[in-house]
Amino acid sequence: MNFVSTRGNTDSKSFSEAVRIGLAPDGGLFVPETLPDLSSELATWEGCSYTDICYRFFKFFATDIADGELKQLVESAYGQFDHSECAPLVSLDDRTSVLELFHGPTLAFKDFALQLLGKLYERQVALTGEPINVLGATSGDTGAAAINGLLGKPGINIFILYPEGRVSALQERQMACTGESNVYPISINGSFDDAQSSLKEVFGDKAFSESVNLSAVNSINLARILAQCVYYIYAWLKLPAETWARTTFVVPTGNFGNVLAGWMAYRMGMAVAGFRVATNRNDILHRFFASGDYSVGEATATLAPSMDIQVASNFERFIYFGSSENAEKTRNAMETFKATGAFETTDPEILQSMSSTRMDDNEIKTVIAEVYRKYGYIVDPHTACGFKDLHEFEHCVVLSTAHPAKFPETIEETLHVSSEHPSLEALKSRKIVKYPLAASAAAIKEFINSKQTPVETK
Repeated sequence: MNFVSTRGNTDSKSFSEAVRIGLAPDGGLFVPETLPDLSSELATWEGCSYTDICYRFFKFFATDIADGELKQLVESAYGQFDHSECAPLVSLDDRTSVLELFHGPTLAFKDFALQLLGKLYERQVALTGEPINVLGATSGDTGAAAINGLLGKPGINIFILYPEGRVSALQERQMACTGESNVYPISINGSFDDAQSSLKEVFGDKAFSESVNLSAVNSINLARILAQCVYYIYAWLKLPAETWARTTFVVPTGNFGNVLAGWMAYRMGMAVAGFRVATNRNDILHRFFASGDYSVGEATATLAPSMDIQVASNFERFIYFGSSENAEKTRNAMETFKATGAFETTDPEILQSMSSTRMDDNEIKTVIAEVYRKYGYIVDPHTACGFKDLHEFEHCVVLSTAHPAKFPETIEETLHVSSEHPSLEALKSRKIVKYPLAASAAAIKEFINSKQTPVETK
């Protein structure tokens, strides 16, 4: 299978090429040339392990990787998860289940994609003998997961931009206390959107990107989205078959990649009732699905910092698929958005493809308390955003995106219980090493250049 840009002005690429490049040279995002129809295939995977489903799924996309090697990559990627199922499905009552996506090494759903992406980058360096520089931006969890997936790997440097003071203390420590010489956490004075905008500008400098073999670790990278499709399919197959088509997936999201992955699985044949986008008070996605208004406001700090985003980078893929894979229409929409900071539509096919909700900080605390009182179950502030108006669904699966131990202040203040985790407690005594920079492409490129030293690869 080959992959094309959402903007239509880049030659098609193989899976490995698309993963290596990350952002398409024309500024678009890579997508499969054609989404495969898996409708007759998925039911045959019932009862399979998580890694087996992941391997079977990726065989349709990573067609330039030999089956045996692909299977080994997948099994290695999920070897550090602390639960035998990787993504256990927990039933709270007859109508509500929670998909726990926090059993990876950094206790967040980003591990599902970034452990595998780390293996793919390691494979690339081994095959080519050329070192690479991985650049990403994070609102909290992506950075820690990306860094963990690439810790100490020969031939790979990783640079992660994050907004100073706008990630939790433990999220910062997960990035800045590794002690590894190939890790560069870069704190910028601004918002996540500022970091992401600078990142895209750096990638837009083709001469620079090629000179340092730059690659993208954000969810603009195709492999990230495909890896996240897998846990939807896994959870769906764990449900009784008679509930498959009646189930709604409820997804806390800020950058849109998490819910987009489920929607893509649906487009490939996973029959479900629908998807709900759950936002915090940075509600650009809620406003879009409620009224068709996708206009940028100012991102504000909340109790759910990983969702403090106004520009959702994966929204472009959604527009592309929602407009019948029309690259010209997508390109025009993104150019309008870049110029005006706004995009509007009245297309019912796009607007009715998902529902949405919004939750402010007071509601988040109320929900954390209510879920604990009703079920004896602790949810983190992001997952809490998914528990709004669930009575509207016949059956639903709420995606739990992070371990509550990553947000101890909120949990302890709300529930008066401890939410410690050994891996996080160990970070508290380590020295923080970070690199403050301006949120500008020039400063970031200069910093990356300063860290270019010969690296021996295995």
